[in-house]
Amino acid sequence: MRIALTLLFILAAPGLAVADAADQAFGIWRHPENGSHVEMSKCGDGLCAKIVSVEDDQKTDDKNPDAALRSRPIIGLPIMTGAKKTGPASWSGLLYNRADGKTYAGTITVKSTDTLDLAGCVLSVFCKTLTWTRVKGAGAGTTN
Repeated sequence: MRIALTLLFILAAPGLAVADAADQAFGIWRHPENGSHVEMSKCGDGLCAKIVSVEDDQKTDDKNPDAALRSRPIIGLPIMTGAKKTGPASWSGLLYNRADGKTYAGTITVKSTDTLDLAGCVLSVFCKTLTWTRVKGAGAGTTN
């Protein structure tokens, strides 16, 4: 009996680790091109992401096609809301790009505890994928 339970645990353990992989997306991540920090957090049964710091000079959402939104600050700007879990290590939702003011189909795929791929796609064919890294020591949900 003990051997059977041990074998069952060994066989089930990798599946348990994979089941939690999507939740590893929660935390603060560094954009590889512009250095901004984005906090990904749980919102309802989904994932939301907002900008928490920037390293460039963009202070407002000045690229937004809606003139009424161009004065809103970049800090706190939601770039993904209500993304849904689409697999054991992935999320999918709409992704706002502050660089051009456009919204794309977006996916987040957790690659490891400290890296994830974020892809934005037009027509589900033309995609750009960037690998983001976790910001160490940046609060709850991150690793040190």
